[in-house]
Amino acid sequence: MDDRKQKVLLAIVQDFIATAEPVGSRTIAKKYKLGVSPATIRNEMADLEEMGYIEQPHTSAGRIPSVRGYRYYVDYLMKKRELTREEEELIRSQLATKARDVGKVFQRTGNLLSQLTSYTSMVLTQQRRPSKFKYIQLVPMNPARTMVIVVMDNGAVHHRMIETPESIIASDLETLSKVLNAKLQGLNMDTIKFTLLKELYYELGRHKHILDLSLELIQDSLFLEEDKIYLGGVFNMLTQPEFQNAEKIKTMLGILEQEELLCELLSDENLDKGVTVRIGDEIKDCDIKEYSVVAAPYMLSGRKIGTVGVLGPTRMDYAKVISVVDFLTKNLSIALDRVLRGRGR
Repeated sequence: MDDRKQKVLLAIVQDFIATAEPVGSRTIAKKYKLGVSPATIRNEMADLEEMGYIEQPHTSAGRIPSVRGYRYYVDYLMKKRELTREEEELIRSQLATKARDVGKVFQRTGNLLSQLTSYTSMVLTQQRRPSKFKYIQLVPMNPARTMVIVVMDNGAVHHRMIETPESIIASDLETLSKVLNAKLQGLNMDTIKFTLLKELYYELGRHKHILDLSLELIQDSLFLEEDKIYLGGVFNMLTQPEFQNAEKIKTMLGILEQEELLCELLSDENLDKGVTVRIGDEIKDCDIKEYSVVAAPYMLSGRKIGTVGVLGPTRMDYAKVISVVDFLTKNLSIALDRVLRGRGR
């Protein structure tokens, strides 16, 4: 594709993203100052249509980008859009504030994504893999309540708030954590034997209540292998021009009800590194051919434990969404590290 065709395609994509209206040659000539006549632009548009980069939705209308056109734009023409200082500070502050409860961190992430992009956000929190116990941390929240956080070797994170006697102090919780980690690390349900449990109760018997609840959560975690997905801004799509008729709204809401489908969208093995963009029929499921997904993994100690994504129309503001997803996943990884190491104060 030569330089002039690239400029015409860039103008069509940018204008259609901004207006949701098919773009004509006169609009391009007037708004984008390419230094050529509308007739020359029409010739270039005819070539681009023949090459499969743009489409004509109906006779006598302007042109709109095709999936191939969006892909070329994302891969070769799009300029990265930096977030404003205010947007960056909003993400940092929201994820840092009282970041003790893992579930709330994920909900906050989804809300931030939908707020900053105006599309629907998705946060996948687990992977379907056999699991072994990795470590536990007992975090004092106040004199009567403790957060029990269990991390599995497949990256799954489980947590529960429990009531604790006022006689329990922070050093007791630290001792409990150390003993449980020393005895159970790397074990699954088949290898946690009765004799080992007897040892634990002998060593930690005076804290039987907390030990019971901690082991119960560990047991639940070892058996729990289901993905969980948090959605944010579910109705944001209703504000997009593409989804103004009842049939499209019904289809969209039907997609958002299919948790297994949404989990599959974010479980693709290609999503292990960096931001990934899938556009329209690049997504295998035919129900989503009018949508795009921008997604990236988030990490714990350098290992992927889940995925964050944005679902929007193919006429998505890719430059903005990619920047938000990239910055937010990096800060989510930092926030989770704080939570699990007891620093989310």
